[in-house]
Amino acid sequence: MNDSSWGAPPRAGLWGPTDQGTSPGYGWEVPPSSAGPAHEVAEAAQTRPMPTVPHAGGEPGDAAGRDRGAARPGGPLFRDEREQRPGPGQPAGQPPTPPGPGPESAGSAPGNGGGQGTKKKSAGRDLRAAIGVGVGLGVIIVASLFIYKPVFIGVIAVAVVVGLWELTSRLAERKDIRVPLVPLAVGGVAMVVAGYVRGAQGAWVAVSLTALAVLVWRMTEPPDNYLRDVTAGVFAAFYVPFLATFVALILAADDGPWRVLTFLLLTVVSDTGAYAVGWRFGKHPLAPRISPGKTREGLLGAVAFAMVVGALCMQYLIEDGVWWQGLLLGLAVAVSATLGDLGESMIKRDLGIKDMGKLLPGHGGIMDRLDSLLPTAPVVWLLLMILRGRAG
Repeated sequence: MNDSSWGAPPRAGLWGPTDQGTSPGYGWEVPPSSAGPAHEVAEAAQTRPMPTVPHAGGEPGDAAGRDRGAARPGGPLFRDEREQRPGPGQPAGQPPTPPGPGPESAGSAPGNGGGQGTKKKSAGRDLRAAIGVGVGLGVIIVASLFIYKPVFIGVIAVAVVVGLWELTSRLAERKDIRVPLVPLAVGGVAMVVAGYVRGAQGAWVAVSLTALAVLVWRMTEPPDNYLRDVTAGVFAAFYVPFLATFVALILAADDGPWRVLTFLLLTVVSDTGAYAVGWRFGKHPLAPRISPGKTREGLLGAVAFAMVVGALCMQYLIEDGVWWQGLLLGLAVAVSATLGDLGESMIKRDLGIKDMGKLLPGHGGIMDRLDSLLPTAPVVWLLLMILRGRAG
């Protein structure tokens, strides 16, 4: 889920403004007391040195702050970080005033009548492309899920391999971390298949062998940064294929397709509820240092939507399910999906990127769609095992 989807009001970038240069407001102007004739003032302005302007991400001279500023020379890093410039009548050297319930934000409010200069609230992504891609993926998933279970296992395996490729590519590009993709991809597919065929025990064996393969594969290269690379490789093995294996474990039950459909519906509805409520009513940021676009109102929307749909799914889709069990399931899904979304936001901020990839128009990459699904899968599997058992 993209960082822009929870509806926080536009904020200045987390790492400060990036419009640096010789524009007014950065302390290089000629003081009024030294102003002389016009040509002398112009000459002084041209020859006067411009002092270094520290970034908000660190103190002057702090390496981390400089790196963060250099990572995004062209504007705001995330969709929920909109570039802000001084407004009319505002001193050039002052930071932009945070947007409030003023004329710009009132443009889309009911009954205000609009007017010149008002701005509509932006959703932050191409909704037409996002909806089209989402519907297409939904058709593929549902068709493979109910026609033949092993076909859906293949869909999971493909998503795992593409997700690993996106993650390892971004680690190499942004952090120069060389994670061996081949053992991760092979081991990831093995985890999913083993989990479906042999259950949780088979998945644990597969993930252990995958971690060992990463350690050995990396030995074929120079030892520099060996520990860093294999640590990232083991993290990737657990983060993508191991968590995805729980979807295969859910599918292995007698009524597995209906359980997987419930898992997918609750996660999507949680995301949708957070987006809809946060975009319309969001005012209080949930985790501004991680994802400024997410709001507390959006989280409440996710919980409400997921609990209602969870009760319906348990009552009508899961055999012998009870509605109150769906309330618990929906609450757990909303929390885990939110934490998963924040977790990937942390990774993307550390890497200095907006999306993990560009494979899915309107969504980003595969990992940008799996961020809330991956940590939610073990939660749903565990709760369904406790509430309904392995057999449907």
